Amino acid sequence: MLLHASCAARGADAVLFLGPPGSGKSDLVLRLLGCGWNLVADDQVLLGPGQAPCAPPALAGRLEVRGLGIFRNLDQAAPPPVLRLAVELLPAGAQPPRLPEPRRWSMGGVTLPCISLCAFEASAPAKVAWALDAVLGLRVQDAGAFTR
Repeated sequence: MLLHASCAARGADAVLFLGPPGSGKSDLVLRLLGCGWNLVADDQVLLGPGQAPCAPPALAGRLEVRGLGIFRNLDQAAPPPVLRLAVELLPAGAQPPRLPEPRRWSMGGVTLPCISLCAFEASAPAKVAWALDAVLGLRVQDAGAFTR
């Protein structure tokens, strides 16, 4: 299944970024790359049950940096990562709930924990890292999206 999305990985664990054009998918991935994450796919992600997320061959290793253009030969996640979290990016001006309830994103046989964020907030890369830590059991919440 081909999704209009982007994906980045920290080690073997990947996060899927969903949202309409201009919602900040590539921008957030660019900032995560600056924090040591690896590119999995930008703009389009191939995804299937039991399969690692990847870019279509024509887009592999490429990232669009709005205002600069498309860069290529970026280091990609290796070995193939495991998708752990979906992040739905909100339109400009929208705010996520302060204490969201746990929820899941599902498509084509793939189901993931899901959160909503504003991609352009300065704290967005840190929030993604904390959310991934919570999914992996490395952080524990008292209330919010990852409470059990």
